[in-house]
Amino acid sequence: MADTAHTAPPANALQVQQRASLREFNSFGLPAVAATLVRLATEADVRRVVDHPDYGVAPKFVLGGGSNVVLTRDVPGVVLKVEIMGRRLLRTEREAWIVEAGAGENWHDFVAWTLQQGWPGLENLALIPGQVGAAPVQNIGAYGVELKDRFESLDAVDLMTGRRVTLDAAACRFGYRDSVFKKHLAGKTVITRVRFRLPRPWQPVLGYLDLERRMAETGNAAPDAMTVFDWVCAIRRAKLPDPAVIGNAGSFFKNPVVSPEQCRDIIGRDPEVVHYRLPDGSCKLAAGWLIDACGWKGKTVGRAGVYDKQALVLVNRGGASGAEVVTLARAIQESVYGRFGIRLEPEPVIL
Repeated sequence: MADTAHTAPPANALQVQQRASLREFNSFGLPAVAATLVRLATEADVRRVVDHPDYGVAPKFVLGGGSNVVLTRDVPGVVLKVEIMGRRLLRTEREAWIVEAGAGENWHDFVAWTLQQGWPGLENLALIPGQVGAAPVQNIGAYGVELKDRFESLDAVDLMTGRRVTLDAAACRFGYRDSVFKKHLAGKTVITRVRFRLPRPWQPVLGYLDLERRMAETGNAAPDAMTVFDWVCAIRRAKLPDPAVIGNAGSFFKNPVVSPEQCRDIIGRDPEVVHYRLPDGSCKLAAGWLIDACGWKGKTVGRAGVYDKQALVLVNRGGASGAEVVTLARAIQESVYGRFGIRLEPEPVIL
């Protein structure tokens, strides 16, 4: 870990809005107002916030693309909207390309750009909503690849001191849809840049059933990276709603991991349960299957509902509040717990 001291730039350079609506800044389209919204275009802007006589001491909430948050109320203090851009190849090593992106870059656009440049490795993570800076917070993952598998390091600014810190994978403490940024660093740092290690030579990751079906359907047993990218995009578009059309936050619940004993018990009662055996003997269960088995797919509570094509996704039917989304989520949790004895854990931050 490295850190860099700073000198205070003038605070009047900040882009600030008072009583700012956050509806357009969260993919659920939920109504909420930020007491103060500060848009961060550079790392220096983060330091300006830290040094500001009012904003520096106020409570802060870091907002990226708003694709992993459920806003149930107005947000006091300062909301920091990360808009730091830029993407570049840092260096080429014998076994990897090291690529860097600003935290405000759109994640999917960044993935597409790396492939266009001839640097594969992120194709399984295509079409995941949100920004680059949120990817390590959530340790995003899909179709057999997690962010941590392609991670090199990141830069962040400490919101207490204004110092830049550089964190490697060990310091980020990645877990399943988890990291240090969701625990003791939550609200204490702003991620500004993320670096990725894209492996050379590239090998496709094709172990998921949906991708195996595509190989069988097309007769292509050795797809290139762009083909995998296209397959992943098609699979996700068929299953998941576009947030620009139907408000949602993607997968709402984590896939639960259970012990071998629990897995055998559940399979004994429900042989059809979708599950994946992990190397340590435990089992990851498909949360969407559990929710569907409880009869929730397509159901609506108030103005929030369960998507009719994928039970793992909760949606805004039009004019929903954050409270309605949370009420629906809790009802689903109770239902799944009552039938399977498993407590589903939400993926998004509920504020």
